[in-house]
Amino acid sequence: MYKLLLCLAVTACLHQASYAQPLKTPPPSTPQFVKQDFGLSSIELSYSRPGMKGRKIFGDLVPFGKVWRTGANQATTLTFGDPVTIGNTKVPAGKYGLLTIPGAGEWTFIITHQLDVTNPAAYKADQDVVRVTAKPVELPFPIETFSILFANVTGSTCDLQLIWENTVVTLPISTDVDTKVMTQIDNVMNKDTHPYFAAALYYLDNGKDLNKALEWFDKAIAQDPSAGGSFFIVYQKARCLAKMGKKADAKTTAQKGIELAKQANNADYVALNEKLLSSL
Repeated sequence: MYKLLLCLAVTACLHQASYAQPLKTPPPSTPQFVKQDFGLSSIELSYSRPGMKGRKIFGDLVPFGKVWRTGANQATTLTFGDPVTIGNTKVPAGKYGLLTIPGAGEWTFIITHQLDVTNPAAYKADQDVVRVTAKPVELPFPIETFSILFANVTGSTCDLQLIWENTVVTLPISTDVDTKVMTQIDNVMNKDTHPYFAAALYYLDNGKDLNKALEWFDKAIAQDPSAGGSFFIVYQKARCLAKMGKKADAKTTAQKGIELAKQANNADYVALNEKLLSSL
């Protein structure tokens, strides 16, 4: 009898313990963390993504004219690895809150020092870093899940885009890459090992002194005496000559680039040089 009672007690405890275990289900608004390389550093974004779920969003679930946490659940934050410019305001590197005020014809983006605004009542305007207005654009199709993404990314600019329902709104962001890169180039060119190719390519692609770029391409080629090893440098030199209007020299250099690329078994650079030749 004692053994039977003990068995029943153990069974009851196990049964009760099974019901005490936590139940894991998918979150209704999934969190997302995005890290975008930007400039010489990165931008990190943290937010939650609600769904439409058959609801009317802007002007209803998300009211017009009121501060919105720009997502669900947690506060939305942006972390800038380098200083950036938003609107006409320079924003130091650091972590900030992202809020918006949606409107039928105009939105307001707010970058704030507050990192915990999940309720409009918690918002404090005196913590604003910058406010920027933007025009919403209507999409021809609905977007079910709220999304924030980085679009049109270049070396020094990108667009932060909010997309939901049938609306997309864009916040332009820029950073001063040129000053930093030019300082680096000035510094490293005074050392024994010169990054001629990287410096020349930056000059070529960013409207700098093409004569200096050409000089550095030649020095970069001289640094790599291996047969076929400089095929990618020769191609960029041909681009530089073409941009300078020296078509004959560009053609000769592109032909040399094809030969070197074939020696290196690199069909991509053969094609790039052929395409350059066809444009001259």
